[in-house]
Amino acid sequence: MPASATLVRLDVRTPQAFGVPRWRREPRTLPHRRRGEQADQRGPTESRRASCEPSFTTGQAGRPGKEVQKPQVHDDTDAIVRVDAVTICGTDLHILKGDVPAVTDGRILGHEAVGTVESVGSGVKTVKAGDRVLVSCITSCGTCRYCREGLGGQCLGGGGWILGHKINGTQAEYVRVPFADLSTYQVPVGVTDEEILMLADILPTGYEVGVLNGRVRPGDVVAVVGSGPVGLSAIMGSRLYSPSHVVAIDLADSRLEAAKQFGADVTVNNRSQDPLGVVRALTDGLGADVTIEAVGVPATFELAVALSRPGGRIANIGVHGEPATLHLEEQWIRNITITTGLVDAYSTPTLLRLLTAHQIDASRFITHHFGLTDVLEAYEVFGNAAATGALKVVLTR
Repeated sequence: MPASATLVRLDVRTPQAFGVPRWRREPRTLPHRRRGEQADQRGPTESRRASCEPSFTTGQAGRPGKEVQKPQVHDDTDAIVRVDAVTICGTDLHILKGDVPAVTDGRILGHEAVGTVESVGSGVKTVKAGDRVLVSCITSCGTCRYCREGLGGQCLGGGGWILGHKINGTQAEYVRVPFADLSTYQVPVGVTDEEILMLADILPTGYEVGVLNGRVRPGDVVAVVGSGPVGLSAIMGSRLYSPSHVVAIDLADSRLEAAKQFGADVTVNNRSQDPLGVVRALTDGLGADVTIEAVGVPATFELAVALSRPGGRIANIGVHGEPATLHLEEQWIRNITITTGLVDAYSTPTLLRLLTAHQIDASRFITHHFGLTDVLEAYEVFGNAAATGALKVVLTR
């Protein structure tokens, strides 16, 4: 689920307009930390045992959020995970804008976390209390047709993207994770919670829905429209396949500077430059072999199509909340391939191996740190990324 880049200014209302946590105890004061500063660490035995937990919830404009009961094991395949590190996704911003109407009033948001297993149902076999786990954004039943085909995002058995969407999510002190055996991953020794957290969503999304769907090959020219966290993930993943050029396109210079660090060798600020002209100059006038759309608005989708060469591949990652136009009267003859998709998380084990072997650096996504109770400030910083320079914000205990 992609984070919005800044190719257009997002009209995002502050989280206060949608729901403000109400605390029964004073939150600990922990100002946000930028990358490089140490997070507060607590061991698995220091779990809070309160009967209620603070959380960030959606809500009617002006209505405060609420404390909720601590989740309990509901099905025998469930795990209850104490959240130790959580982040905010661009999809959460799309939800607050109203782009995902399936999210009901009062839902706890969030679909990415690293935490400590507190309890498990009787049917859970591979994780146990005390284990340190990554909670994937995709929940997989493992037995339905789509899960068997590696399409966990389309799970028919009660999974898919459900956390922070159809059931309460991870932006709280505890989360119930259904199908825990197939929806969590043991955290390897030698990597930090924050590094692993980037594998909950953005890295597999950029890799699967962008790079693999786009079939990036050696020597390709790859144009990535949007240099938010998922666009940067697509840039990083594309570099694994030795393209000749990776072109990053965005409206924010800060995001384009970040794109260079993630592997883009050409950057285009389309406030002042013509991305079509730049890409055609690199390709003898043909266009990009692969274009990856990582924003989720009509203008960027239409740009991604225009940038593609005849026979090119266009991989749409963006979460779209309104119709976009595909000019078939122009495109039918060009032999283009357009793919869309929700992440399935089948690549998570591969990315875990790459991360553990230091072949990818997930820590560079993290720009801001907050305490777990500082969620409103974190939303404000993340939602105003063009001004704050935020890529990924991490909230920890």
